[in-house]
Amino acid sequence: MSYSQKPTIIITGASSGVGLWSAKALADKGWQIVMACRDIPKTEQAAASVGISKDNYTIIKIDLGSLASVHEFVASFRAMGMSLDALLCNAAVYLPLIKEPLRSPEGFELTMTTNHLSHFLLCNLLLEDMKKSRYSDKRMVLLGTVTHNPDELGGKIPPQPDLGNFEGFEQGFKPPISMANGKKFEPVRAYKESKVCNILTMRELHRRYHDSTGITFSSLYPGCVADTPLFRNHYPLFQKLFPLFQKNITKGYVSQELSGQRVAAVVADPEYKQSGAYWSWGNRQKKDGKSFVQTVSPQARDDSKAERMWDLSAKLVSLG
Repeated sequence: MSYSQKPTIIITGASSGVGLWSAKALADKGWQIVMACRDIPKTEQAAASVGISKDNYTIIKIDLGSLASVHEFVASFRAMGMSLDALLCNAAVYLPLIKEPLRSPEGFELTMTTNHLSHFLLCNLLLEDMKKSRYSDKRMVLLGTVTHNPDELGGKIPPQPDLGNFEGFEQGFKPPISMANGKKFEPVRAYKESKVCNILTMRELHRRYHDSTGITFSSLYPGCVADTPLFRNHYPLFQKLFPLFQKNITKGYVSQELSGQRVAAVVADPEYKQSGAYWSWGNRQKKDGKSFVQTVSPQARDDSKAERMWDLSAKLVSLG
């Protein structure tokens, strides 16, 4: 396959927020976008709303709350006969107000399923497709968050993530178990722990596959996108005040459009070819604000934890 044609990327959660603006920025850079989303009409409207041409994208249905849906998505993508040159794992759910855990069809707690297990499965399945691509600069990027890291200001707000020794994963992660460490359900902690798992996944992908495949595996925190639809399940007052707080007090606010441009840069630009890196802009919200490689949290840089997470996740999603 010649690369006179456009390189192709799959983006999960591309119908709103950072995912949508990443799709826009990559389309503007000449990429073909596969928008992996639950709601096809909504995604079509979203693409039109930011000016992505119909020639530049394809929509394939995926529900990351279901492992079966991930397999169906991969089968649908392969049936289209496209090359795969990059994967952006962007989609996430954040359900801070629920009192009891929601479950995937497989019985797993929904936040960890959507944010981690389904992306873990997708990365492993699509790794085979990316190996076949002859594109010279293939990349797999998992979106991170400052809240995974208690060493940073944005991560100091409790509850802090605690994966323990993955006791919950080891016991099968099904009712009554809802947390990675097997302890009592806490929805905010479930979100933060799923994001730690995203970074552990990226680091383990790098350790296992970078040298043999040449694929760049990385993660990033594009800044605080305080008005993202990620917060749509929070209190209305929080949704109103949080962006104002980030704009006026912490100065950490980043627009969805700028965050999308930063994600697109990590996917496509030559200076982000470092595999195993976690890129951050800190509170630099200007376009010329420079990125840097950020040290991830102690849990997220624990190699023995990464290996255990990998083995237990592989078992949960039935990877051979």
